[in-house]
Amino acid sequence: MNILWKIFFSFLKIGAFSFGGGYAVISMIQKDIVLDKGWINPEEFIDIVAIAEMTPGPIAVNSSTYIGYKMGGLLGSLLGTIGVVLIPTILALTVSIYFNKFKHLDWVKWVLKGIRPAVLGIIAAACFTIGKVSFVDLKSVIIGLIIFLGVYKLKISPIMAIIISGGLGLILYGGYFI
Repeated sequence: MNILWKIFFSFLKIGAFSFGGGYAVISMIQKDIVLDKGWINPEEFIDIVAIAEMTPGPIAVNSSTYIGYKMGGLLGSLLGTIGVVLIPTILALTVSIYFNKFKHLDWVKWVLKGIRPAVLGIIAAACFTIGKVSFVDLKSVIIGLIIFLGVYKLKISPIMAIIISGGLGLILYGGYFI
């Protein structure tokens, strides 16, 4: 039963401070679950992020569901998911009620302007951390550059990017040629 509470409170904390959405929460999950608690290893974390990106729903929810299941079975999965969505849901409801009343206030605008670059910094830190584990050789760097250019310049969808990168992995690592 102790692990179930740990799952719930870990993801409650992650959900409470996951400003900026899915990509911003990656570094929080990585720090708390991978580095601090050691519930999963860095390679498994990268796999979870990739799978969470391909499946419907936010990365935080998909990750909490998977990690919760791994650590505590079905109940752990449920508690991880509830933990990660509870506070953001309450905040979203509260903001939706009051935001229109206060959005014109200068201090609200200033707070939001301060949060935006912080979110970008959190996302950049997550990219750097994931990059250290993902870019293991020249082939992985080539795949990363191709996908970056495809998404950034050609505006391909993230789903298509993952499918293409899987195909490139088969070709470059498996020796399969189409």
